Amino acid sequence: MKINKRFIAYILVLLLCLSSILPVNSVSKDVVLRKSYEISDYFATLEASVANSICGEWMVLGLARGEKISNNFANEYYNKAVNFIAENNSPKIHRSKSTENSRMIIALTSIGKDVTNIAGYNLLDPLVDFAYVKKQGINGPVWALIALDTIHYDIPRNDNVIDVTTREKLIEYILSKQLETGGWDNRNTMIDVDITSMVLQALAPYYNNNSDVKTAVNKALKALSDSQNSNGSFSTWGTASSESCAQVITALISLGIDPEKDSRFIKNDISVLDAMMSYSVKSGFSHDNNNEHYDQMATEQCYYALVSYERFMQGKPSLFNMSDLLNFGDVNNDGAINILDCTEIQKYLAEISDFNIQRYIISDFNHDGVVSIIDSTEIQKYIVME
Repeated sequence: MKINKRFIAYILVLLLCLSSILPVNSVSKDVVLRKSYEISDYFATLEASVANSICGEWMVLGLARGEKISNNFANEYYNKAVNFIAENNSPKIHRSKSTENSRMIIALTSIGKDVTNIAGYNLLDPLVDFAYVKKQGINGPVWALIALDTIHYDIPRNDNVIDVTTREKLIEYILSKQLETGGWDNRNTMIDVDITSMVLQALAPYYNNNSDVKTAVNKALKALSDSQNSNGSFSTWGTASSESCAQVITALISLGIDPEKDSRFIKNDISVLDAMMSYSVKSGFSHDNNNEHYDQMATEQCYYALVSYERFMQGKPSLFNMSDLLNFGDVNNDGAINILDCTEIQKYLAEISDFNIQRYIISDFNHDGVVSIIDSTEIQKYIVME
């Protein structure tokens, strides 16, 4: 067989050109998936704790949203949460940190549990008091907004609360704390990468429909891009860490931005995902490159960042958007989809009854963004097919 030397030369030149375009350190999807499975397998050997910053809610969240949590693991965490709240004798987990409630709401929602009835208490109740939510500075409103929006919870009513929380108040408060440089920080001095990324995770659902949010988010994205290190990593208060990379990745994906392709977050051909993977150690991640030992907190945050990326690649809702857990069509929330649900939709359309946000979303059976008679018809078709 005669080989065309000119053709081979052409191919070699083409390959060289492509290699100069593609990121040299780009992380393959296989590497991400292998690392994700490695961590989930290790987490399965651990025992989940409740209301704890490590081995607690973030570990449960990662496993649940990564669809790698066993029923036993989920139920053990749930039972611990029920016992914890019962012993606490109050839905308010901490006297000044509303994030404790928000974190547990997020974890319990991710495993499909009813947060409005945990040992007879509604974990949403403490978030009604806006003064309480603000006690932690910006962290409180940020995580309250994320928790409330997991499956579009209604904010409970409490006539004894003077300053009642609303989503509008949460957003307004968050936006009012943005620095001139574009980021956020608890001390209002300079951009804190972690906090800025968490803010973006909270504001993501409002990006397309709120012009003030869009302006603030775009400004923050530029600030984050400008603060990225030359090796693709991110630093908080002068120290580069895997956690900062993880928070940025989660924020970008919440906004529908691919961290592996957006040039704003690739420096010297190294993406933020590449940078985070450089902290990889056995069974997880280290906190920083000066200490190459397994770190539980770093691993939990990097793990749910990997899960975020996995979900993004698979076209699934983002980490904190748990609408995929809703039982669409079960309008009356009785655990079954039947003709009674069609009746509820017809009552709503006839203005005989009203829907809260969650019921409205569940009623949108054909996912076109509007509840109409078509949804009732589609549910009837579904019942017949069953």
